[in-house]
Amino acid sequence: MAFTYPEVRRDDSKVDDYHGVKISDPYNWLEDPDSEETKMFVEQQNKLTMPFLEQCAVKEHSIGIMTVGRLSEECEYFAYGLSSAGSDWVTVHFLKADDLSKLPDVLERVKFSCLAWTHDAKGIFYNRYPRRDGKADGTETTTNLNQKLYYHVIGTSQSEDILVAEFPDNPKWHSSLTVSDDGRYAVLSITEGCEPVNRLWYCDLQQLPNGITGLLPWVKLVDTFEAQYTYITNEGTVFTLRTNLDAPRYRLITIDLQKPEQTHWKTLIPQHEKDVLGFVECVNQRYLLVNYVHDVKDILQLYELQSGKLIRDLPLDVGTVVGLSCKKKHPDFFYKFTSFTTPGIIYHCDLSQPDPEPTIFRQVEVKGINPSDYQTTQVFYPSKDGTKIPMFLVHARGIERDSSHPVFLYGYGGFENSIQPYYNTAYLLFIRHLGGILAVANIRGGGEYGQTWHKAGTLGNKQNCFDDFQCAAEYLIQEGYTTASRIAINGASNGGLLVAACVNQRPELFGCAVAEVGVMDMLKFHKFTIGHAWTTDYGCADDPEQFKWLIKYSPLHNLPQTPRDGTPYPAMLLLTADHDDRVVPLHTLKYVATLQHGVGRSPGQTQLLLVRVDTRSGHGAGKPTAKAILEDTHIFSFIAQTLKLSWRE
Repeated sequence: MAFTYPEVRRDDSKVDDYHGVKISDPYNWLEDPDSEETKMFVEQQNKLTMPFLEQCAVKEHSIGIMTVGRLSEECEYFAYGLSSAGSDWVTVHFLKADDLSKLPDVLERVKFSCLAWTHDAKGIFYNRYPRRDGKADGTETTTNLNQKLYYHVIGTSQSEDILVAEFPDNPKWHSSLTVSDDGRYAVLSITEGCEPVNRLWYCDLQQLPNGITGLLPWVKLVDTFEAQYTYITNEGTVFTLRTNLDAPRYRLITIDLQKPEQTHWKTLIPQHEKDVLGFVECVNQRYLLVNYVHDVKDILQLYELQSGKLIRDLPLDVGTVVGLSCKKKHPDFFYKFTSFTTPGIIYHCDLSQPDPEPTIFRQVEVKGINPSDYQTTQVFYPSKDGTKIPMFLVHARGIERDSSHPVFLYGYGGFENSIQPYYNTAYLLFIRHLGGILAVANIRGGGEYGQTWHKAGTLGNKQNCFDDFQCAAEYLIQEGYTTASRIAINGASNGGLLVAACVNQRPELFGCAVAEVGVMDMLKFHKFTIGHAWTTDYGCADDPEQFKWLIKYSPLHNLPQTPRDGTPYPAMLLLTADHDDRVVPLHTLKYVATLQHGVGRSPGQTQLLLVRVDTRSGHGAGKPTAKAILEDTHIFSFIAQTLKLSWRE
């Protein structure tokens, strides 16, 4: 054995009964983040891991918080959220926009919240959770229930905030409010899990003679969870909505609030025969900026609002629009473009000009990296069932397919999230200085081809995600790019689940695996913080049939429980953080304890099985730059060390 792992107590008496099936949970005690024993476990693991990461040969060469804010309509005030230690809990603060002076208003207990100003700038809608016993700093595991919607009037105490929507009979419901372009309507979207379906209610704010004083008189325009409806704009009582109703690749419809029955709904822009309708925004009063995703690459077009007629295409290279700034009343707009080799170009377009053309407003340049040195290609490879899966490959120009190249294979495959081209300096350093290839597999479970693609990788179809990812590795080997021992796989959150499940199923297919903040215990994930929302993608072990799906691939439950002879595992680095209240650390802690006990003590296991537990960090969003750089440094140092890669100038 290459390493001696810490001795960790196993409680073999802890056995759970799932529909008559007995499942042992010997590291159940690691579910308590506050116990001295858990803290000692974390300390021992970091004492093992951190010295190794710090001494990796390429480390010295390697990669050298505020949440989203919201301006009021006429730019009088700016609301912004601060997260402590990376937790999902947010504290909202306010500034005067003209001189950036801070207001005394503070909103606490905010999580998974909208921020929506009324157009008079007197106040803002936001979501918060009720106070409960115990801590709420991001290290707790208690379930998040009973989110409510409030209205805060600027200049008042949070204790005076007005409750405008609550759902006491449905504690798992979440809501998000949008104020219509004309300021007249409050449009409320209600969800229960992560499936793209919602209820859509609205309130005519003009019909409140005394203003907002209590629970709003909501009109239930759509009151079922059968499809998704997203407000785009309105012309008086005629609402334009993006929906997947009878359209798995989405379409635009209009609903007149004076004739709300579904028989009167009209299609404005029908579903495309192949491409997925992405974001839509109204600009210059009568135009729609419409985004389509074509084979995982963005298209940007201009349509007429009234007729839904295509006016023109806006030029766009192969990549992704990652930001858009516009308002219905303004004639111009800005959008940011990025790709695997383009850090960011902001374009400006003014529709009030004759023959308007986008022009470069600002461009990010990274010294020492020339985009023309790299090549991006898209391939389509067959999965186990024959489905063609798209994959981007990024590498130095002119490489030979001599099976010599190390590969960084990334995947996600869940919650309708599309993994489109995006820029990451660490990836280009891996390509340039370690001779590597970046491979991004657009496996099922994502939204790359709409709802059909998403559902093909959820619930009882989840194994398709793992098959797609494993077949990506096989394709790279068969096509002469690499060999199994030179493939490093990576994913985070649902992608961490992907990595761990694939290592369990095909350990011989990879040389290194890095699983970040992964969902590892598929039998109990729904019991912690916001995990109950993920049952729409995964299912729930409380259901007998769904338990059968989950137990087949749950990373924790498919690890060898005792040392054994057999195929060794690749080098593994697990990452989690003490303030991750999205995928709580217990997933990774229980997984690595089991991994080291069984695989780590097996006679043929020579590769390292380590965990890195960061402190004062969360799931990832809003991570300070210094921490993000250090994390990338450790990840790519670990990959280089275990795949025996040397730094090239």
